[in-house]
Amino acid sequence: MTDPVIQTVLPVTHDLGAFQVRRVLPSPRRVMVGPFIFVDQFGPADLPPGPGIDVRPHPHIGIATVTWLFEGAIDHRDSLGTFATIRPGQVNLMTAGRGIVHSERGLPAERDLPKRIYGMQTWLALPDGREEIDPAFEAQTDLPLIENNGTTARVIMGSLWGQTAPTTLHSPTIYAEIVLAPGGTIPIDTEAEERAVMLVGGEAMIDGVELGLYELAILAPGRTMRLGSSLGGRVMLLGGAAATSPRHAYWNFVHSSRERIRQAIDDWTQGRFPTVPGDADEFIPLPDAPLTRTD
Repeated sequence: MTDPVIQTVLPVTHDLGAFQVRRVLPSPRRVMVGPFIFVDQFGPADLPPGPGIDVRPHPHIGIATVTWLFEGAIDHRDSLGTFATIRPGQVNLMTAGRGIVHSERGLPAERDLPKRIYGMQTWLALPDGREEIDPAFEAQTDLPLIENNGTTARVIMGSLWGQTAPTTLHSPTIYAEIVLAPGGTIPIDTEAEERAVMLVGGEAMIDGVELGLYELAILAPGRTMRLGSSLGGRVMLLGGAAATSPRHAYWNFVHSSRERIRQAIDDWTQGRFPTVPGDADEFIPLPDAPLTRTD
């Protein structure tokens, strides 16, 4: 039988002082898995009293961002006037489309308290013909939960294990959090053209192949597999339809057109993006050497 894992992408770790962020996409070895073009995992970490997460207003085009927390809470604001507190069990989907600005900050009530943070931040490249759609925001809490012998799987996006999440899809997408009890297993079926798993806590294996902590394991297409754990673990499953044309990423901008990205850079530096109501006094300037870029 062929190896269930056809490629492994090692994370690049960024130390932000109070906690670490581990990035597996985009990487020189792999740009996308299905629509996922950016995958960050952060924590678990105990933050000292202070602001905690404090991401000033910044822009996006051409993507939908997906925020998913295992522990902690983050306040989201955007240029549509949205205010939402992100908590575990709630998926926040922000569609940038032709352009949006948002901020992510710790809760004011927790500023002077120690706090916990642990979660995922991912970006989905919008498909051909939909990169310039109107920006939008949604928060979904009524997400299907599959339970079997102590193992649980929360369907965040798409259809898995016979259940479908209500989260908007711009292209075929699967995304789920799987928590394996000691000795627990769950099938990984062939719902998606491209699939990957990321072990984000504990230990786990796929068809007997051990998963490395925080590594992205790209799965062989068209093959039913079984995910299991001897001691217990937490795994993210992600993927979907492969992109029909290449995507370029520079800082927070993703698009099929390099010229469109250059226009977004100019729009941000010249102050032509909208501001964020309730958080309009600060912004992140365009960096000289962005950490996120594909070419």
